[in-house]
Amino acid sequence: MKNLINIDSDGDVTYGNHVLLSIIRLATEEISGVGSMQGKGVRMEVRGNVVDVSVSINVYYGVSCADVAFRIQNNIKRNIETSTTYKAGKIDVNILGVEFQESKESSTL
Repeated sequence: MKNLINIDSDGDVTYGNHVLLSIIRLATEEISGVGSMQGKGVRMEVRGNVVDVSVSINVYYGVSCADVAFRIQNNIKRNIETSTTYKAGKIDVNILGVEFQESKESSTL
């Protein structure tokens, strides 16, 4: 089994791609207004110490798309930079669809 986090003899820390992808996915999904991830959801490119990110999402009907996208960008940046040694580069948020929230009352009928 491959190590997720590796510390070599010089003390450098390296992360598996799936660790970064998980951080990005969780940072996206915890923002209110995000309905679901679309397709693969997250793409990223690591260039040296910088991570460029592209997320594809559906939002809930009635929320401000610009507000949700802005909060996602800030949350991804904060999570990458506090959880890893990487810096966040370009963060693209692609809103591909709208979902309707099911009310708790209609799901019990």
